[in-house]
Amino acid sequence: MIDGWNLVIGIEVHAQVNSSSKLFSASSTKFGSSPNSQVSLIDAAMPGMLPVINDYCVKQAVKSGIGLNAKINKKSIFDRKNYFYQDLPQGYQISQYKNPIVGEGYIDIESKEGSKRIGIERLHLEQDAGKSLHDQDPKYTFVDLNRSGIALMEIVSKPDMNSPEEAVDYVRKVRSILRYLDTCDGNMEQGSLRADVNVSVNKAGDELGTRCEIKNLNSFKHISLAITYETKRQIKLIESGKIVDQETRLYDINTGETRSMRSKEDAHDYRYFPDPDLLPLVLEDQWIEEIRNNIPELPDQKKERFIKEYSLSNYDAEVIVSDKATSEYYEAVVKGRTPKLVATWVTGELFSVLNKKNISIQDSPVSTDMMGELLDNIKTGKISNRLAKDIFEDMCETGKNPNSIIEEKGLAQISDEGEIEKLVDEVLKNNPENIEKYRNGKIKLLGFFVGEVMKLSKGKANPATLNKLLKKKLDY
Repeated sequence: MIDGWNLVIGIEVHAQVNSSSKLFSASSTKFGSSPNSQVSLIDAAMPGMLPVINDYCVKQAVKSGIGLNAKINKKSIFDRKNYFYQDLPQGYQISQYKNPIVGEGYIDIESKEGSKRIGIERLHLEQDAGKSLHDQDPKYTFVDLNRSGIALMEIVSKPDMNSPEEAVDYVRKVRSILRYLDTCDGNMEQGSLRADVNVSVNKAGDELGTRCEIKNLNSFKHISLAITYETKRQIKLIESGKIVDQETRLYDINTGETRSMRSKEDAHDYRYFPDPDLLPLVLEDQWIEEIRNNIPELPDQKKERFIKEYSLSNYDAEVIVSDKATSEYYEAVVKGRTPKLVATWVTGELFSVLNKKNISIQDSPVSTDMMGELLDNIKTGKISNRLAKDIFEDMCETGKNPNSIIEEKGLAQISDEGEIEKLVDEVLKNNPENIEKYRNGKIKLLGFFVGEVMKLSKGKANPATLNKLLKKKLDY
């Protein structure tokens, strides 16, 4: 709620199906190929060309529906959604309307207020349009049909979200589930997953307000910023006595504002009718059950197992399982090691480096073996936690394993009690005034003495042994 206003959000996620070929043709779906190099006669809508359904795309859609706790419809129908656009050569899009392949479902998200269930209205299959290129020539717009006919899953939520944070959490969770299932790679920067966000505001107790749709948001940051701006815009309009027009808007990343694109179409504007070239899609129970029985462990199940098996906190488990690759990295490192220590290093030091370098964990400069070796050295007392951070930084920059760095730089921790005692005696000898202050009640000076010994040992003194010896001598 914002100053007495309710915010209502529904989201349509457009997820490109992980498939080597398109929905109705054998053309490649490879990203980054030269323009119009992956276009069949069907994709180009040449006369007399008939679509043939890609059964693998159907399987991927069913798999996704099961992952979204949704009903799989045994009979679905492909429709023609009619509209003209220069990069849509057919003059219509083959989609699904009243009879989608997947019906109602739900996912659970974790927010600051706790767990919340978001309803899924439907998931339907449809083909993507091509791409208009406006920046290639000052006078002309060019069209690249490589994307034309690529299979998309449109996942439509119920209007169950009430804040930008919930909307981002929802899209993150959908993306995570699809990536666990390997039905969509979720690469938002490449357009493999994008969101259309419907936003409306109303006063508590009033009817739902007029919604506006913000198209083609391809980052979590933009989803949040677009919703925030659009909410304020609608409230300002209503409070000044104006009305909110139902329309489709675009988010301008340069200005941080949404701007009008076109008046919002209703279903009848598209003149949906069943595609006469495609028979109804009928699925057998046995085929659906085979897919269901081969669904991998999903984020919610993995989180529950991590909490039970590794005694992780709800927060740590949620962070680690939210990304499939991160959970796999964690499980590779945690074998035979302290789960909390591994979680701290993965979500702390490693995440920090990945964010700084703007890379994914798959491209981590520190392998699971290297991370494990570093943590083993901490556990055995060969290096301190503070030294480990310096070594980790060196590992990221050089690619060397921790043992090599420790040996080359002579960083092995000093654990010999006699050697540390000599350093302690030297520091105490040079600080008689602080010894007196400590013994007169300024016990915080213990940190000063620890720091001085650490300087003298170049950070290599065993902290536990050092603290024990200092207390013994200072409290004498």
